[in-house]
Amino acid sequence: MHRLFIGIDPPEHVKDRLLDLMDGLAGARWQSDEQLHLTLRFIGEVDGNRADDIAASLESLHHPRFELALAGVGMFDRRGRPEALWVGVEPKAPVKALHDKVESAMRMAGLPPEGRAYLPHITIARLKSLAAPLDGFMAAHGGISSEPFPVDDFCLYESQLTRDGPIYTIVERYPLT
Repeated sequence: MHRLFIGIDPPEHVKDRLLDLMDGLAGARWQSDEQLHLTLRFIGEVDGNRADDIAASLESLHHPRFELALAGVGMFDRRGRPEALWVGVEPKAPVKALHDKVESAMRMAGLPPEGRAYLPHITIARLKSLAAPLDGFMAAHGGISSEPFPVDDFCLYESQLTRDGPIYTIVERYPLT
């Protein structure tokens, strides 16, 4: 079985900018350099044949290159309890358009549609055992931004769950045209 997702691998200078934020929040489980990505579609566990179908569907996807920039921080919560801290991107329209094409490709590969609304972001921390309020972090970093960076491809990732956290491996890169 393969645990898969599709995402954008940011350039190293963008990852460095994100890594610079990761401090001063007791109980946060910060993402590593290798874990930083912008998810386009989570797939989950699939067998080898389905993984091949997914890869083939992604091969046929065509989308123009575009640029993104980091834009602000936010968090996801569950029933009022913070779960994840993220950095947003702008503009949202080109990445949402790519997400929609990925979603169509996944339906062609036989996967059901993803049920939740899509918000383009890069997760920087998991907050399961957060020991401090987020107010200070949000105030200090809420205005994060960056120069635009090119998005020239997207990736099929495999995620291996370990005791120390997930390990993400890029299986294939798909160039944008």
